[in-house]
Amino acid sequence: MTAIVPVLLTLIGGAVLRRTMLRSGQFWSGLERLTYYVLGPALFVTSIGNADLGAIDIGPLLLTTTVPIITATGVLIASRPLLRSTGPALGSMVQGAIRINTYIGLVFISALHGELGIATFAIACAISVPVVNLLCVSTLTLYGAHDDDAPRPKLLREIATNPLILSCLAGLGLSITGIALPTAIASTLDLAASSALLCGTLIAGASISFAWRRRDLIEVTVPTLIKLAALPLAAAALTIALGADELTLHAVVILTAVPTAPSAAILSAKLGGDTRLMATIIGVQTLLSTASMPLMLDWAGRLAQ
Repeated sequence: MTAIVPVLLTLIGGAVLRRTMLRSGQFWSGLERLTYYVLGPALFVTSIGNADLGAIDIGPLLLTTTVPIITATGVLIASRPLLRSTGPALGSMVQGAIRINTYIGLVFISALHGELGIATFAIACAISVPVVNLLCVSTLTLYGAHDDDAPRPKLLREIATNPLILSCLAGLGLSITGIALPTAIASTLDLAASSALLCGTLIAGASISFAWRRRDLIEVTVPTLIKLAALPLAAAALTIALGADELTLHAVVILTAVPTAPSAAILSAKLGGDTRLMATIIGVQTLLSTASMPLMLDWAGRLAQ
């Protein structure tokens, strides 16, 4: 409950603010960019830079954060004939099944394990984010509705310039070398980092939207069941089989159990996904995850016994 109540209240706050005092889409778009490019990276740099990397079991993270994600994507694509989904809908469903709302995950891991938990989760993100981006962009490129004249994003450049990955690398560099940042810079990063979780969760609440049609019963339910249940349980089983410690298990389960990211709607719009379906998946998963994530953590703990 320590982690659930603040997340739920902040999500509700974001949804209420978006519909009352702060209705401007430009405001939320700007806040999302600020969080993605500045506040979030500041949190990753400070958390990893201050962490004792010797206490983080990185080996199991390499498999447990990638194999379930790749498998889930393959299952969804292979199931397309059975689901009878359009190409754009399939692209949005894949994003709904594997993309990661980093900030909700950070709130949970911080409540459970503090700064070391944040550092472990950040490293898990650095491993999984390139894989998730590769799978989402590739699926939308292959199956999305495209304007032939529109430029396509360059995948390798997107991964190489991803601020979360770059900030993880910067934090790792500081931790490994033992370099201490000047006090003024360190204090500035700490100040920015302290706002990241609040802003990221408010944005997730503001993005909640519902626009149902008949087919949504299938096309929302399938990726939601994968994302909130099948993926974290599979990742937990693999993590336990590899003999990882409790911190690693919690980081992996939270990483795979968080709802899909609000930014998935942006990528759907850019690469020809079904943006209406994507918005509905984001809204449903964001709400359900406040109940499903504690359940996944509890079941993972039971599996580990």
